[in-house]
Amino acid sequence: MPTMPGLGETARAIIADGMGILAADETVSTITKRLTARAIESTADSRRAYRELLFSTPGITEFIGGAIMQDETIHQHSAAGIPLVKLLSDRGIIPGIKVDAGVHPLAGAPGESVTEGLDGLRERLKEYRELGARFAKWRAVFVIRAGLPTAACIHANAHALARYAVLCQEQGLVPIVEPEVLMEGAHALEQCEDVTGRVLQAVFNELFAAGASLEGMLLKPNMITAGHGFARHVPVAEVAEATLRVLTRHVPPAVPGIVFLSGGQDAVLATEHLNAINALEGPKPWTLSFSYGRALQDEALEAWRGQGAQVPAAQRAFHHRAWCDSAAAQGAYSADMEGEAGFAPSESTLHTHH
Repeated sequence: MPTMPGLGETARAIIADGMGILAADETVSTITKRLTARAIESTADSRRAYRELLFSTPGITEFIGGAIMQDETIHQHSAAGIPLVKLLSDRGIIPGIKVDAGVHPLAGAPGESVTEGLDGLRERLKEYRELGARFAKWRAVFVIRAGLPTAACIHANAHALARYAVLCQEQGLVPIVEPEVLMEGAHALEQCEDVTGRVLQAVFNELFAAGASLEGMLLKPNMITAGHGFARHVPVAEVAEATLRVLTRHVPPAVPGIVFLSGGQDAVLATEHLNAINALEGPKPWTLSFSYGRALQDEALEAWRGQGAQVPAAQRAFHHRAWCDSAAAQGAYSADMEGEAGFAPSESTLHTHH
């Protein structure tokens, strides 16, 4: 399929010059868990206040090229009455939208899931485009356990990702294709590498069969890591080498960018891994950047805790992590940056939201 005019340009703009993506597309139930864990009541207004805090952080446009919202957020307005989608686009941050309907048990495959949401997707994409979204996201998940993932699970999810991608491109939206091999379990790094390779191969086979434009999409994969329960500490260098090896084998060079998910890594480790991947020698035909959720937000959420007076501190924490991740996307991060304020604006230039 020929690239639709503008799709390739949008994909490249999101990740230009060391920029990455803020994934602020947690479902209401997920963000509620994160808020209540910090004694913040989850209401439509508190969720809006939190997202607005992130979106309006001064200086953030140097590091964040796109932000993924979910349905509630794309319909919300800032405290000053500006649609949040306009707040982003006016600052030069490209607005995106999560469009899948979540993971559901895959029939006939105990312990496995398939992502749903294709029914009525064309109409929803049309509406989101009119609201101002310029890219979309769909996540599929795979577990590593004895005999899992099955070929049936890989195929079902790869097929859905490809159908979603071509529907997005038909409606003028850049699809972020997100096949996530979960870190849950005690598997070795080698098992993650093997499964991720099979998943990526299946996804690109389906994208090719569906006629998707590879130039007009972004891939959001997991890094190659051992499971959370694996006994041995795996060095950052091993993660970087295995990750680049899998991508080189299975991701066509026509794809303009790969934006990693953090997948439950803490903020600093996700930064270190991204930096190590970018610092490796060897051909890297795609831009390698980030599309982090918790790894970009956790420090800011911790600083904010629902308090209006803490907005400047939260924004400084978010700015600092985005600065570090942007440096990592260029292979220029160092541990020294953790103690520095980066280009963080002074408190006087940060505005509070009531």
